[in-house]
Amino acid sequence: MWNYPDDTTLAGLIEAFDEEGKPIGAVCHGPAALVGARKADGLPFVAGRRVTGFTNGEEDAVDFSDVVPFLLEDRLRDLGATIDNATDFTEHAVTDGNLVTGQNPQSSEAGAKAVLALLATRSGAAA
Repeated sequence: MWNYPDDTTLAGLIEAFDEEGKPIGAVCHGPAALVGARKADGLPFVAGRRVTGFTNGEEDAVDFSDVVPFLLEDRLRDLGATIDNATDFTEHAVTDGNLVTGQNPQSSEAGAKAVLALLATRSGAAA
């Protein structure tokens, strides 16, 4: 939440992976890495994409709303993402094209399986 949004190297990798159609995955606060990335046309990488990440409600529940530099859900929405959240602290992963996002730590397995499914599709192998 502090380092990822302004990391130009990370943003460049996300942009390159996207241009090459490679899977991109982030879970919990990890989607903060998507904040600084842009599409080829200069729009935010998440604009028009369905995503999830640690919700405002989850931040409130763990008393981090006043600790983190921004609320991830709000920032993603402000960048044009369509937020797709489940009930707080339940497993939830969202796939939109080559992007997989998971809502919280409980979503790690579902997110990993979704990335593996994308990799299998790319390689032509069965998942």
